Amino acid sequence: MNVPLNINLQQILLHLFNFLLLFGGLYLLLYKPVKDFMDKRQSKIRQIIEESEKMHSEAEEKKAEYEAKIAEFDKYAAEKEKEVLKEADEKAEKKLSLARAEAEKIVEEARVSGRKEHDRIVESAGEDIASLAAEAAEKILSESMDSTYAAFLDAVSGGEISGKQG
Repeated sequence: MNVPLNINLQQILLHLFNFLLLFGGLYLLLYKPVKDFMDKRQSKIRQIIEESEKMHSEAEEKKAEYEAKIAEFDKYAAEKEKEVLKEADEKAEKKLSLARAEAEKIVEEARVSGRKEHDRIVESAGEDIASLAAEAAEKILSESMDSTYAAFLDAVSGGEISGKQG
């Protein structure tokens, strides 16, 4: 069979059969294992993505839970702080009132002590004034008596001297 342009149909069929055989062999040897490997890898990646999404959602839930706990703790801490400040104010007020009472007691004791000291000083001053007045009177009397006595002595001694002379 002679075909124009020198095309041999048997050669074409043999090349086509050879091509199909090569294609089938390569499909079985290369394409199928590579396709299985790619499918396994894709499923593994899908599984990793699903796990990471699951972990991400769990992390978001835990984050929300922790934020709620932190908010609750902050509220609790604020309440405790108010309670502690209230107790501190009450204790300070008690101590202040006790200190005021103690100060009033000390002031009253000082007044009483001051009055006693004043009375003692006045009494002592009265005694001192009386003794000074007595000493002054004694001194005045003594001086006046000394001068009167001296005048008397002078008079007596002058009279005797004048009586002896006359």
